[in-house]
Amino acid sequence: MSRYAVIGKPVNHSKSPRIHSLFAKETEQEMAYEAIEADEESFDSFVTDFFAGGGSGLNITVPYKEKAFALAEQTSDRAGLARAVNTLYVDDQGRICGDNTDGAGLVNDIKTNHGFEIRGGKILILGAGGAVRGALASLIAEQPEAITIANRTVSRAAQIQQEFSDVFDISVSSYEELGDMPFDLIINGTSLSLSNELPAVAASIIGRDSCCYDMMYADTDTVFVSWSKQHGAALALDGLGMLIEQAAESFYIWRGIRPNTQSVIGRIRS
Repeated sequence: MSRYAVIGKPVNHSKSPRIHSLFAKETEQEMAYEAIEADEESFDSFVTDFFAGGGSGLNITVPYKEKAFALAEQTSDRAGLARAVNTLYVDDQGRICGDNTDGAGLVNDIKTNHGFEIRGGKILILGAGGAVRGALASLIAEQPEAITIANRTVSRAAQIQQEFSDVFDISVSSYEELGDMPFDLIINGTSLSLSNELPAVAASIIGRDSCCYDMMYADTDTVFVSWSKQHGAALALDGLGMLIEQAAESFYIWRGIRPNTQSVIGRIRS
C-alpha cells in the first residue's frame, strides 16, 4: 500500500489525513496517509528516510515549507516563485521534487466552488507572509487587472513586490494608506483570525460586488468573514475550501486522479 503523510509542528490538529482518506475512498485508491510531527533539526533526514523507505508522497505544513523548498532537488515554477513547497514526491530519476499547490487551491475554491471570476479584477491581499507568497503565482495566472499587497510593515510587502517584478507589477501599501476605493477580491492572508483580530483596514475597501476571502478557517465564521458580511460583501468565504482544494491538487500530482471535492468539503464542514 502506498504511504503518504503530512509533516509539520504542531500537526495533530491537521485535517489532511481525513481529507485524503475521503479522496482515496472516493477514487478507490489503495493508500495510507498519516500526520507526523517532526523537529526542525530532523526534518531533512526524516524526508530523505521516508522516501528511501518507499514512501510515495509528503505534504508539508507550517513551519517547514521553506525547508522543503531548500531540500527539493527539482521544483515547479509556482514553487520557485513562492520559494516554498507543500507537496513532495520522487520522480522517475529518483529525485525529490517539490510543488506548491496552495495558490491553485485558493483559485479553484474561489472560481469553481463559488463562481467568482478573478480575471480582470482588482485584488487586495492583506498580509505579506508565506501564505501570500504561496498564492501569488496562481492569482497572477488568472490575469487580474491589478494586485495590491497591504501589510502593517510595508517593507515586507515591498520585498514580495520585488521578487515578483518580472511577472507582475504589484502595488504595495500600508493598511492606513489604502484609500476608499473598493476592490473586487479581498484576501486576508494574515493569521489574525486565529486570535480573533482584524487587519486595520477601513470597511470602504468592500464594495457590493466584492468577494472577501479569509485564508484561515474555523467551525464558525471567522472574525474577518463576519466583518465582511456586516459590510455588505457579495461573498464572504473562509479557507476550508482552499485547504481541501490544495489537498486535491496534491492528490492529483501523486495519483494522477483528480478527486471530486464538493462532497468532501461538505463532510469536513459538517
